[in-house]
Amino acid sequence: MSPARSQAGCACGACRYRIDMPALDDVAICHCGECRRSTGGTHVTWASVPRAAFQWTGVEPHCYRPASGGERYFCPACGAHLALWTPLAPDTLDVTVSTLDHPERHPPDRHIWVSSRLPWVSLNDGLAQEDEETLPPRESR
Repeated sequence: MSPARSQAGCACGACRYRIDMPALDDVAICHCGECRRSTGGTHVTWASVPRAAFQWTGVEPHCYRPASGGERYFCPACGAHLALWTPLAPDTLDVTVSTLDHPERHPPDRHIWVSSRLPWVSLNDGLAQEDEETLPPRESR
């Protein structure tokens, strides 16, 4: 097994995970309504990683399956939202960048679902903006 490159976990420390890959190269800020409702934030920053590079190392999280499809993983103790799986990209898992031990090392490169953003959220950071989400080429995921 390759050495762990990124470690992460929830607020209380019960749910931990590891990502075994040298860099997280698909980081996006999502503005969709489902992410807002499930996290309680105005937007959430996700890093997409290959499922094969991801491993839970602490308590197994709970899984919520929204009517829209997919799976959202959260800590059963503190409720922190940790990861998302969507059938749109079945070989990847999206992890919340803020749960990484060093989130500052993984800046976003784009905004997605800008068409759903709250009107009072200002996007003046110079990042690319996508009305919905355009998945990067498979070799990048």
